[in-house]
Amino acid sequence: MPHADLSMFPPGQSKEQLYQSLLENAQALLEDQRNWVANCANVSSLVWHGLHSLPSPSDKVNWAGFYVRDRKKPEQLILGPFMGKIACQTIRLGKGVCGTAAATGESQLVPDVEAFPGHIACDGETLSEIVVPVRSASGDIVGVLDLDCEELKGFDEVDQKFLEHLAELVGKGCDWE
Repeated sequence: MPHADLSMFPPGQSKEQLYQSLLENAQALLEDQRNWVANCANVSSLVWHGLHSLPSPSDKVNWAGFYVRDRKKPEQLILGPFMGKIACQTIRLGKGVCGTAAATGESQLVPDVEAFPGHIACDGETLSEIVVPVRSASGDIVGVLDLDCEELKGFDEVDQKFLEHLAELVGKGCDWE
């Protein structure tokens, strides 16, 4: 199957069906490629196109991508592959939603970004966010998978469950050095 076909999602799927298909497609992309840049770029595209095939609020996702640990400054994340508007280039660990997820190793499901202490507003249109840590095969946090939405409560526990599984596939399926 050509790679471009993996980002075509039929209309009318439930969110669970979409995510199951997305996971299968991501696994196929990761099968013969271990480069983290290539894989994160393709996974960002998969997530973007997949969620945009669903009804609101999923189709209101305005950013989907990765921040990775900066090798030169490990106390910060640096922008990785993504789909969406221009984004913050670096985020200190422990700061904002992404930095908190990376520092704690816990997913951050944020229904209202204005209510999150220390939220970093890269795009003023973002109202909700979910950030999932990405761990390497050795268990080290190598980055985060970040999704923003232009709707309040744009993400739920279904998103979190499947995005955590996707982050696990990416984390173990890439060479991070």
